[in-house]
Amino acid sequence: MHRRRRTALSLSTALLVAAPFLAACGNEAHPGAAAVVGGGRIEVSALQSQVKDVRQAQQTSPQSAQLVGATGQLGRAKLYDLIVDRIVQRAADDAGARVSRKEIQTARGEAAEQAGGEEQLAAMYLQQRGVAPDQIDDAIRRDVLVGKLAEKIGATNTPEGQQKVNEAFVTASEKLDIDVNPRYGTWDDQKMELGDYKAPWITQVTKEATAPEAQQAGA
Repeated sequence: MHRRRRTALSLSTALLVAAPFLAACGNEAHPGAAAVVGGGRIEVSALQSQVKDVRQAQQTSPQSAQLVGATGQLGRAKLYDLIVDRIVQRAADDAGARVSRKEIQTARGEAAEQAGGEEQLAAMYLQQRGVAPDQIDDAIRRDVLVGKLAEKIGATNTPEGQQKVNEAFVTASEKLDIDVNPRYGTWDDQKMELGDYKAPWITQVTKEATAPEAQQAGA
């Protein structure tokens, strides 16, 4: 369990981007929504709030110009995260996987200790994953939940285990009938992509999160 959290929470891949932030607006089917996932709306206003939090945090960083320049697709990146949150939750619900508040707090404490403190943890998440300080708990919760899902479905740290986790995500994505505002692209269930955007950390999280289950299977 601890090894999973440490590996999943110490990712070093930044959000690599190449296009400007896409202005948000409603489409005809769902005015004011950036996306509709499982019948629930992700409001443009909520998405913009997340983007604003990240931009404000970036402005206070010594690497401000570099961070802002490296996250030109921040709006799409945050929408991707919000969609994946719901996919992971649906897959976990289907498998009967749960994560408690205490587990999130424990995982965050371990991550902070590994990073050298809360300040360093916040800087790491901002730099590597475009996550503002007040968004860290949500990111940690998702990482821990992915590990719980892998454990529930018996996904070991093998290509077959990785495929099993990916299949659970695809199934959950299809069930959620994801409809994205065209301003942000279209959602691909099979590729887990938003238009041409796919957060580079998601595959690594799911891959590394299966390691403890492999150990348990061999115990």
